[in-house]
Amino acid sequence: MYLDPLYFVFVLPAMLLAFYAQSRVQSAYNRWSRVRNSRGVTGVQVAQVLLPRERMTNVRVEGTPGELSDHYDPAKNVLRFSPAVANEPTIAAMSIAAHEIGHAAQDRDGYLWLRVRSGIVPFVQVGSQLGYLVFFIGLLMQFGGLAWLGVLLIATGTVFALVTLPVELDASRRAMRMLEAHKLITSSEEKRAAREMLDAAALTYFAAAAQALSVLLYYITLLTRSNTNDQNS
Repeated sequence: MYLDPLYFVFVLPAMLLAFYAQSRVQSAYNRWSRVRNSRGVTGVQVAQVLLPRERMTNVRVEGTPGELSDHYDPAKNVLRFSPAVANEPTIAAMSIAAHEIGHAAQDRDGYLWLRVRSGIVPFVQVGSQLGYLVFFIGLLMQFGGLAWLGVLLIATGTVFALVTLPVELDASRRAMRMLEAHKLITSSEEKRAAREMLDAAALTYFAAAAQALSVLLYYITLLTRSNTNDQNS
């Protein structure tokens, strides 16, 4: 199987960033999932405090299996917490729960980028399934229009990754504000620890955006190079 060296030129730096980001998240989680928060509240208890005070009584809390699988489902107004986040009174659990509640607050406020991200999900699903296939069929058939359609379909994933950045950064900003405003964080040391958790998670989204963008640029370059070779032959 032929591997284009140009692919690694584009994608390898982003892959290395992704590995680094994941190690940062795991390191921060391993550290702060062993440290009890000063208020002794679990993720579920954080939600019980913040949701009514932030005018989100319509949001439910459910469990979900796995580790770091926590998320907010805007279609059902449901926060889903992994067992460790739901049940452990740690700094990690408090920070992760508050971040997901930050997404619920975005939904409450009609936050633009969350609405955009939710709106493009169907296009991303189609693009991720068909984009590469359409691209390579167009390339092999030397049908430039079809290949460019494949690029556009692939680009939906890149757009999704880029739109995700402000969504996640804003959720973390809201999380810190809520934790401080409602006195769930009681010291500067605890604030720094929560910020470390949230910043490490944010880095993974930067890495995902960098990966998606580098892959898209590779396919654009591949198609442009192919068109140039066809014109010169």
